[in-house]
Amino acid sequence: MKRKTLLTDCPDAKGLISKITNICYKHQLNIINNKEYVDHETGQFFMRTELEGFFKDETFLLDIEDTLPKGSEYSLVSQDERKKIVILVTKESHCLGDILMKAYDGSLDVEIAAVISNHETLGALTERFNIPFHFVSHENVPREDHEIKLIDIIKKYNPDLLVLAKFMRILTPSFVSQFPRKIINIHHSFLPAFIGARPYHQAYERGVKIIGATAHFVTHDLDEGPIIDQNIRHIDHTYSAEDMVKKGRDVEKTVLSHAISLVLEDRVFVYGNKTVIL
Repeated sequence: MKRKTLLTDCPDAKGLISKITNICYKHQLNIINNKEYVDHETGQFFMRTELEGFFKDETFLLDIEDTLPKGSEYSLVSQDERKKIVILVTKESHCLGDILMKAYDGSLDVEIAAVISNHETLGALTERFNIPFHFVSHENVPREDHEIKLIDIIKKYNPDLLVLAKFMRILTPSFVSQFPRKIINIHHSFLPAFIGARPYHQAYERGVKIIGATAHFVTHDLDEGPIIDQNIRHIDHTYSAEDMVKKGRDVEKTVLSHAISLVLEDRVFVYGNKTVIL
């Protein structure tokens, strides 16, 4: 018996749930869990169906294709195979450390294939977990040449997902196009109010009362890709700028690890510049 997840993204039509579940019954597949959503503004239907049984993928998917409306997207994803990520970092350790620990204790079910950085700072931390660390300096190297070196390393590991765990480099469209819908970034949620260096200190000067973080897919539009997860922490007038930085790091690492889980569990549908989480 295997477990797989059927992901359906298609124009809405009457009876879709019944038609899809009937095909599952026809193939003697047990439905473990099923969630669906209809965006009534766009008329789009989304469904995530966890299945258990003896699969004949080709004939099952042919039946699904014959049932769905034109313009549909669908896939059958194994739940028995552990997925793999490559993490890109610079100098900040909080997000990387959180992912390393959660992968180590099993609370994040993922294989960390490698960590790549443009600084050597986090090499010792990474190697404590017996994970390969690659230092690729950006100093005096054209951005495109630096990215080619990164891509060469990443492709050797063939990851399911790239995680930017406070990787403080702007990626070019050429790099992003190599990994469509496969790059996750994390940043504070002060944008667009506080742009550039020292955003927490800018927020402190403004007297903000909420600190947040956003995890999103990376697209050609800087920090404007489809949002996967967000969260906040409340603060007050007693917080110094340094206190805000600490609180910000706490929410950043929590949001990033949760976003990774959602994507690796195939719960995230992307349409337009938005996401549906099932």
